[in-house]
Amino acid sequence: MNIKTVVIEGQEQDVKISRTERGAEVTIEQNTRLGGGAGRQDICIAHIARDEDRETRYAKAVEVAKAVYGTDRRGRAAATNSMVHDVLNEMERVAGC
Repeated sequence: MNIKTVVIEGQEQDVKISRTERGAEVTIEQNTRLGGGAGRQDICIAHIARDEDRETRYAKAVEVAKAVYGTDRRGRAAATNSMVHDVLNEMERVAGC
């Protein structure tokens, strides 16, 4: 069974993890005003490749955790190590790692 997309409710906006050919892509949806009208645009915040080492994927999960849980006063993810691992597990599930 392959999971194509997972959406996580974030602090301010939803975070979408989608499967790609090389792994997964993590995006957030942002409102834009292009050409005088309102619209929505997906902003990529991380790419996860299946062949990356675990430390690299963990570092990217910390950045994604900032979008999911928010940040503290120092700009770090307002998440425990366990919460970051939850985000990492979802990213790896979608990427097929």
